[in-house]
Amino acid sequence: MHRFIVVGGGAGGLELATRLGDRYGATKKNRGEPRAHVILVDRYPTHIWKPLLHEVAAGSMDPFTQELAYAAQARWHGFEFQQGELCGLDRTAKRITLSAVKDEDGGELLPRRELEYDTLVIAIGSTTHFFGVQGAQEYSIALDTVPQAERFRKRLIAACMRAEHQVHEPVESNPADGGAPSDEPRVQVAIVGGGATGVELSAELRNTAQVLSAYGLHKLDPRHDVGIVLIESGPRILPALQERVSSATAELLVELGVKVMVGERVTEVAQGLVRTASGKTIRADLTVWAAGITAPPVLAQLDGLPVNRLGQIQVRRTLQTEIDDNVFAMGDCAACPWPGNERNVPPRAQAAHQQASFLLRALGNRLEGRPLPEFTYRDFGSLVSLGHFSAVGNLMGGVIGGNMLIEGLFARFMYMSLYRLHIAALHGYARMVLDTFAHWLHRTTLPRVKLH
Repeated sequence: MHRFIVVGGGAGGLELATRLGDRYGATKKNRGEPRAHVILVDRYPTHIWKPLLHEVAAGSMDPFTQELAYAAQARWHGFEFQQGELCGLDRTAKRITLSAVKDEDGGELLPRRELEYDTLVIAIGSTTHFFGVQGAQEYSIALDTVPQAERFRKRLIAACMRAEHQVHEPVESNPADGGAPSDEPRVQVAIVGGGATGVELSAELRNTAQVLSAYGLHKLDPRHDVGIVLIESGPRILPALQERVSSATAELLVELGVKVMVGERVTEVAQGLVRTASGKTIRADLTVWAAGITAPPVLAQLDGLPVNRLGQIQVRRTLQTEIDDNVFAMGDCAACPWPGNERNVPPRAQAAHQQASFLLRALGNRLEGRPLPEFTYRDFGSLVSLGHFSAVGNLMGGVIGGNMLIEGLFARFMYMSLYRLHIAALHGYARMVLDTFAHWLHRTTLPRVKLH
């Protein structure tokens, strides 16, 4: 049988493996007679939709109720799951190498091993880009994984509880202001990066501060004593979106009590502070780094596969790599041409979803010996959640035939629908409806923020 290997269980990779398994794997629909062997590889045992990590960090989502075990998904949809991290590729032998898997104590769970393929799809996503900023990697927290998001959440709760029992004295302001005392927040969170992750986290944190106070975890004023500073190096937040969306979002954040600093490039992160190129020093009890993404370093070491300056694999419009027809790449780790645009297909969840649907058809053609189609990205717009307060965004192209700014309840509904469409791609619409109802019922018995 033809051997498909999908490396990376993110939004696009998991959707592709699931649908390949449904169509060609050993499922009841196929009467247990597979037409192809489908293997999904990921370094973690469970999947969570990455755009939800800011909610995990703010405590407004319990990751354990949203995680999906890859082994269970494989059992239900006719593919095989192999846990391990991609560390090598031999294109001549059509073989990938996975590193050993170890437990928390360093004991080996799974050995280093090799898997053979006929068609390889690399979909390992992206990782945080620290841009070489001094201290950024050591003193700030990225939001790439659930453990990182959980670490930030616990540190936020601890900082609020600790601040309540400390004597607070006014701090002298900048000498340029005459040295007058300034009434600074008791706890201050600095978020570096005014993209979607930074903006969404800042709004979620405002809600978290209010809930923690309401449940008595601290007696601080959630608006005055808990400060949130959003720092962006460019002239406006959400630089990838239209200016009117950026302006509307900035106004809403200011209304929520978030301090927005634009045109401030961070040059150093240290214990308890952030410094910018203009000479400003921002106090920070907690610092989150959300300033950009880059491709995982391993991609530049995969048997000569060409990569661009961001480390992404260069692919043709068929999503095949430029030098090997048997190796495909998709999602954030792929540099895919976008005809009619100066830049490549943007690293968004909607792009990964479209590429998964495209590859399902293209790999079917490959099995049957037919020529492959070319991928065309359709931009349906972008949405940014401001937690329970609001949402903003723009709808484009195939949705309304034009371009329209949306905000408020309708935008919030559209944003929530994105995740439900991801669930439907993994489980079907009937199970998605049941899952939505089950989570709503579960949330009615819990506080809106995880308190421990």
